[in-house]
Amino acid sequence: MDPRVREHAEIIADHSTGIEAGENVVIAMPREAEDLAVALHEIVGDRGANPVYLNNSERASRAFLRARAAEDEDDEAGAGEFETPDHQLALYEESDVVVVARGGANVSEQSDVAPGTTAAYRRAMQPVLKERLSKRWCLTQYPTSGHAQLAGMSTEAYENFVWDAVGLDWDAQREHQAEMVEILDGADEVRIRSGDGTDVTMSIAGNTTLNDYGEKNLPGGEVFTAPVKDSVEGEVHFDMPLYRQGREIEGVRVRFAEGRVESYSAERNEEVLDGVFDTDEGARHLGELGIGMNRDIDQFTYNMLFDEKMGDTVHMAVGSAYEECVGDENEQNESAEHVDMIVDMSEDSIIEVDGEVVQRDGTFVFEEEFE
Repeated sequence: MDPRVREHAEIIADHSTGIEAGENVVIAMPREAEDLAVALHEIVGDRGANPVYLNNSERASRAFLRARAAEDEDDEAGAGEFETPDHQLALYEESDVVVVARGGANVSEQSDVAPGTTAAYRRAMQPVLKERLSKRWCLTQYPTSGHAQLAGMSTEAYENFVWDAVGLDWDAQREHQAEMVEILDGADEVRIRSGDGTDVTMSIAGNTTLNDYGEKNLPGGEVFTAPVKDSVEGEVHFDMPLYRQGREIEGVRVRFAEGRVESYSAERNEEVLDGVFDTDEGARHLGELGIGMNRDIDQFTYNMLFDEKMGDTVHMAVGSAYEECVGDENEQNESAEHVDMIVDMSEDSIIEVDGEVVQRDGTFVFEEEFE
């Protein structure tokens, strides 16, 4: 076993989740990540905790979703009908810690599952996801050849990329990001402009900004908050692509009015967005505003776990808001979806907070290079 796998497992157990004796730990990973699962089981055993291992197989999920859609041919758009799996919900209700790793062999495994089917399934799974997110959890990446190919990298180069990102000095990253948290906490309005296609404003009044330094997401490297639900106004050109349901979506443009998605388009695979926005009403509102601050992630990889953390970027997620970000006086946006999309902020771009420019062309006001 590569010693970096053990280091990865130790960071998850110590820094990200703090696994302790007697706790119930769910470890959910594809078979390609078995080495990481083994290392985690060793740590869990050493600490006297109790593991349950789930094999997250994209092939198995695809088979289930397609079979259910075929069974319900009379369903509108062939989406299929799904029930919330109470036995899976019970598992997370009894758990203390949940560790999930991505890393399947084929990143396009579910590309032939209809977007409507995926949306219907996510609606049924929303209570399960909500329960899982109420625990101490960590989502991470195991480097595989499939994800390396998607990123345009050799397997070895991708392994180095992932484990370098996971093994960052998280205390230093936390301190760097804390300066942006201080600016956003207590602020009222954020305006983001980039090029000719993005000019959007939103209120964050009363909401909390969180510092992501490798705990729930590993790697970390962003600060994020929730917009006030009905406050988002303007247009956004998400000029960096995203990979979802085995498909590349490019050139997304969204117009918001009174917080809601008023219109949208994409240059490629727009039908995937149709499925996202039709999932439920909450999927047509923004649930997250995030600012990427991890300059050690310096390559776009079509993997949102990394790409949204890149320096010189902003991301916005349609769908569910994180409960920890929403103030007591504000409404939490709820949805079965949470889909991040990215704006490149490296050129011809500014972020304003309460009318003051706090980032210009990717450089923050608290950095020496800021002009």
